[in-house]
Amino acid sequence: MFIWKRFFFFLALIGVIFTASGTANLAAPDPGFRIDKPAHFFVFGLVATALLRSLSPALPLRTPGRILLTVLVVSCIGGLDEFRQSFTPGRFPEVADWIADTLGAVVATLVYSYWTTYRRILEWSFLKRKAPVRAVAP
Repeated sequence: MFIWKRFFFFLALIGVIFTASGTANLAAPDPGFRIDKPAHFFVFGLVATALLRSLSPALPLRTPGRILLTVLVVSCIGGLDEFRQSFTPGRFPEVADWIADTLGAVVATLVYSYWTTYRRILEWSFLKRKAPVRAVAP
C-alpha cells in the first residue's frame, strides 16, 4: 500500500480542522457552559487515532516511541491550530484548547494501544469479504 493511502484519513482530518479554524463564523458564543473543550478533546483524539493507525505497521503498536511520536505530532498540530486562529477575526487562541487537544491525543493513543476490544471495534469493517468456502471432494 502506498504511504499516502495510509495517511489519507489523517491528512483529511487536518485539512478540515485548519479550514474550520480559519472560519470566523464558527466562533461559538459562550452560553454559560463550555462545549468546545470536549469537542477539542474528542476531535484531536480522533486525529491521534488516525495518525497512530497510519504509522508503519512494521513498528509494534505499543512501542513507547510510536505513542510518544503520535502525541507530540498531534499536540503540535493543536498548537498550530490555536496559533492560526489568532489571525482569524472573531477567533482567539486559548491555551486551554491546546491542553484539551493534547489530553485527547494522550487518552486516545493509550486507549487504542492497550484496549484490544476497542481496537477491534474500530478495525471492524462490514465490507470485508469472507474467505470462499471450498468444496471438499467426496
